[in-house]
Amino acid sequence: MRLATSLVASICVFALYSGPLMAQRGPAAVAVAEIVERETASGQMFVGTVLPIKRSSIGSAVGGRVAEFSVNEGDFVRAKQPLAQLLTNTINLEVAAEKAELDFRKHELAELENGSRPDEIRRAKALMQAAKADSEYQQKRLKRLESLYARKAVNDDDIQQVVSESIRSEELFQEALAAYNLAVEGPRKEKIAQAKSQVAIQQALVDKLESQVVKHTIITPFDGYVVAEHTEVGQWVNSGELVAEVIALGEVDVQVQVLENHVPHVRLGMEVRVEVPAIPDQVFTGTVVLIVPQADVRSRTFPVKVRIKNTITKDGPLLKSGMLARAILPTGPQQRALLVSKDALVLGGPTPMIYVVEPSSDKKNQGKARAVPVQVGVANGRLIQVKGNLKGGEHVVIRGNERLRPGQDVVITEILSPDAEPKAKAI
Repeated sequence: MRLATSLVASICVFALYSGPLMAQRGPAAVAVAEIVERETASGQMFVGTVLPIKRSSIGSAVGGRVAEFSVNEGDFVRAKQPLAQLLTNTINLEVAAEKAELDFRKHELAELENGSRPDEIRRAKALMQAAKADSEYQQKRLKRLESLYARKAVNDDDIQQVVSESIRSEELFQEALAAYNLAVEGPRKEKIAQAKSQVAIQQALVDKLESQVVKHTIITPFDGYVVAEHTEVGQWVNSGELVAEVIALGEVDVQVQVLENHVPHVRLGMEVRVEVPAIPDQVFTGTVVLIVPQADVRSRTFPVKVRIKNTITKDGPLLKSGMLARAILPTGPQQRALLVSKDALVLGGPTPMIYVVEPSSDKKNQGKARAVPVQVGVANGRLIQVKGNLKGGEHVVIRGNERLRPGQDVVITEILSPDAEPKAKAI
């Protein structure tokens, strides 16, 4: 009994003082816009699913043992970031050996392209001149002995020996002359071309091995989130075997199934309002990016994708793959409808609500905020269709409506266009 008496007293005290306290706060400052009446298409809500715009099941291009696997499910990864590293010790040794062979081939080619060195040419010239001098000496000696042979001053063996030495000296001279000419001309073009081919073949072999090394590092193709792991450190993976699965959630698609008699009213590029029951305090606006021209023959429905820009927070993406979503798509001809700014919607309760300002009879730009539950229809740019206890021309609060209460006094600080761009709502 004593507890009940105390509770009643507390309630009475609160009732006595709450009125003056509320009055001391004064009217809330708000910005308003008119409710407009325009021709717009009738709409219907379709249930769909949030899907990533890109999904990649990443496999290994080569077989090998996993040496590193540094990501976990739920991790955010950047494009080209390594997911797993296979052992590459043996192939790295092969790459080093083939690179050394490539350097050898390149030096051979450089030697041929540079031609003979000046010292080599001078040496070849000196040898040629020495052979020429010896050949001329042997020719003169032969002529002298031939005159003596004619007078029977030398025998046949002597003249034959001189003839042989003369021939040998002449051949040596021709050989030295050819060597000198080769030194001056340098390597043949065909020889250089062969050396270039050898370098190209070796380079291709090195590139092939380096490509295999790159394939031992398994990377992600785009920014996204790891949603599945298919291997662990120390496990052997075969070529083509899955390693991880990554999805991109910077933008998401809401896929809905639209009946065949409704799909003719859907157009690419049109704005669509999307609700996600798991996030009741937000309404998302997307764009129709795909109307698949193939129906499910059992249900006679066509897949339609609505793309939405996702919000990425420190805790991850706001819209997650697999979430339930509802998209309101046009399903009929144009009709007269009431539209308000999207900023007028107050979400988070059991039903969307807007605040209509009922003007004061004696105070200009002042009034009271009347809460009106509404049903939301199709989007039309910055405006959205609403149904409820409303009429065209009334003013609704589009800025400063976050902390309003039904029946609260308000002062209108600004009258904006119904399709005004969004700004901070707090006045």
